[in-house]
Order: sequence, then C-alpha cells, then structure tokens
Amino acid sequence: MKRSPPKLSMSLLTFAGAAVATPALAADLAVTVEVPRLTVAEYHKPYVSIWIENPADATAAGTLAVWYDAGSKEDKGVKWLKDMRQWWRKAGRAMSFPADGISGATRAPGPQKLLFSGAKGPLKDLKPGQYNLVVEAAREVGGQEAVRVPFAWGKPGKPAVAKGATEVGAVTVAVK
Repeated sequence: MKRSPPKLSMSLLTFAGAAVATPALAADLAVTVEVPRLTVAEYHKPYVSIWIENPADATAAGTLAVWYDAGSKEDKGVKWLKDMRQWWRKAGRAMSFPADGISGATRAPGPQKLLFSGAKGPLKDLKPGQYNLVVEAAREVGGQEAVRVPFAWGKPGKPAVAKGATEVGAVTVAVK
C-alpha cells in the first residue's frame, strides 16, 4: 500500500513563509573608542557621548552611551553635558539623567571597548541601512570634538575606523 505524504495545515505554511520572508536582525555593534592621554598642565577626563546618526538628515537615531561625572554632588555633572553641543542639541536635552543603561562614569585614557546588543536599547528598532556612529568628547579646560564613523547596520562587514585630531583618538565600529 502506497502512503501519501502528510498534509501541512495552511497556518503552518503561512508561518514558515513569514519566517523566511522576514529574517531576524540579531546583530551587535562592537565599538572601540580611544580616549587620548593629553600632555597638558591640567588634565580632566572627557565627557563623551556616543550615538547613532541618520546621515541623510543628521538626526539622532539613538544614544548608546554618555560618560560624565555622574557621582558629583547634587548632579552638577549634568550641567556640563551641554558642552557636547551636537549630541545635546539632537538628543541630550530631551533625556533625563542618569539614563538607565546609557549613563556611565568618565573613562581613563586608553582604548575603551563596548558591545551594544541589537536585541535591546536603541539598536532594537534600528532599521537596516547606512548610519554614522558619532563620538563627541568635551573636556574641562580643554576642547570639544566629534568624530563620525559611517557603517552599515544589518549586515556584518569589515570594521570601519576614523580618528579624531585632539579630544578623540581612533574609533572603530564593527557590526557582528
């Protein structure tokens, strides 16, 4: 007796087709930011903001990290966040601090390695496409600088690198 193959229900076929048609984006963003050690009379660790920018209109797509003097009395460190002018105008002034999962202490000179999950935070709703990772730094008794690193979100590729002139060292971005 010859058996016929089992019939699959239409809902199962629809589910399988939907899974193939819309691949899940489970990428992570690996970022390395070099905080340079400057030879100056009065050195202060920089305040740093790291965010994603839409290159077409320069709007902020999401803030990934803000390093500042979060432990200062009466939150006096918050008042200096506006010195990171570009980030402040695009995203910072609308935020309240400390921001859960984003705020952190200033960092010492050297390479700072960060990994942002595509499953949560500002990356979870980021649509595939071209973006800039922006790292902006401002130092008390120092300067202010922003470095943009173009990258393609949604597909792993070669790391992208850019380097600042004074307040930010090398910045590397890799989609994993």
